[in-house]
Amino acid sequence: QVQLVESGVGLVQPGVSLRLFCVASGNNLKVNIMACYRQVPWKERELVASITGISTTKYADSVKGRFNISRDDAKNTVYLQMNSLKPEDTADYYCSADIVTLTDSRKYLKLWGQGTLVTVSS
Repeated sequence: QVQLVESGVGLVQPGVSLRLFCVASGNNLKVNIMACYRQVPWKERELVASITGISTTKYADSVKGRFNISRDDAKNTVYLQMNSLKPEDTADYYCSADIVTLTDSRKYLKLWGQGTLVTVSS
């Protein structure tokens, strides 16, 4: 079965760096756009960063210059490098992957990771 598994991390201090990753597992699939979202209570989900199949990237204004998204297609993995973390970065982080199954029917699916709570505090 196709799954998207996300790494986990707990409490980190302001100013440090952290890298999250998500791995899409399964046979006969192609991963297209991969993205990272975050959400805090009482606020709408925010698209933090995304990366296309040709490695075109997009970032939220709040993380530009600090976060970097990349991918390793050989491993079906997306990485979110987070630098100079701030308390306002505290949120539940979710990754997503738009995939296409390599079958005659060409099924298009959007997968979600299980979520990772990142807490930035001293």
